[in-house]
Amino acid sequence: MRVQSKLILEINFKINKMSPILSSSELKENFKNENLILLDARAGKDMRENYLQRHIKGARFIDLDKDLAEIGDNAAFGGRHPLPGIEKFSRTLSDLGISENSHIVVYDDKNGANAAARAWWMLKSFGFENVQVLDGGIQAAEKNGLDFSSGEEHFNKAELIQRPGWLLPVSTLEEIENELVNNYSVVIDVRDAYRYKGESEPIDLVAGHIPGAINIPFSENLDENGNFLPPEILKEKYLKLLEGKPGNLIIHCGSGVTACHTILALEHAGFKIPNLYVGSWSEWSRREGKEIAKGI
Repeated sequence: MRVQSKLILEINFKINKMSPILSSSELKENFKNENLILLDARAGKDMRENYLQRHIKGARFIDLDKDLAEIGDNAAFGGRHPLPGIEKFSRTLSDLGISENSHIVVYDDKNGANAAARAWWMLKSFGFENVQVLDGGIQAAEKNGLDFSSGEEHFNKAELIQRPGWLLPVSTLEEIENELVNNYSVVIDVRDAYRYKGESEPIDLVAGHIPGAINIPFSENLDENGNFLPPEILKEKYLKLLEGKPGNLIIHCGSGVTACHTILALEHAGFKIPNLYVGSWSEWSRREGKEIAKGI
């Protein structure tokens, strides 16, 4: 039997640990660092073309659907954005010129919620320590006067890095069911409240949420200006929201992308990195026989 902890969450304290969030002013100061690699993780329609038209100077484009996922034929098994194989991701990193000593900064146009946080999670899970998400995204970079460019960026491939598998914890659909039935974990749905309540569903086939999951929208990680809340505020917020609940957390969203935004926020606040349910609602809602809840 699993032992229930009275602590809400395990908090990690590491001396000189690199913050997972980087401000645009800090990026500007480190712009000429020879180990710095910028990744443009903007996603959605025409984002490759948008990248070619204008991006932060030196940034390399990383594609959500092709590089950060391996989309299958049936989202009922793996969701809309399953993780790619570790070997495939290793080749992607090599093609992007990323090496063991790279300092990687990822940005998008939704302050991490588009695909930057997903790229951050995958890079961390691959074993990189020096990886950060640009606070405020491309808009903050423009506002702070960073240099921009257009067209393709030219760089050399890096030596292939071998890894045996993903390092960060993930949960399967079956594990989600077991954890909820036995009250072992808190399952957090980070989608907007209207999607969680089942009022409407703009992406997946069915509206609603996993029975027993609680809703903490990822947007609550941000302040009124769209920047990440300070670590101490995030820490206080989540300790209060999760008071009295099991210590183990499982985070999910629609397809395992924006869930990484909340995982990033928890890491920023000093908490232990929780489990990611990669398949998320896109898998659960398509799997035959799974109960669907609506309302609060």
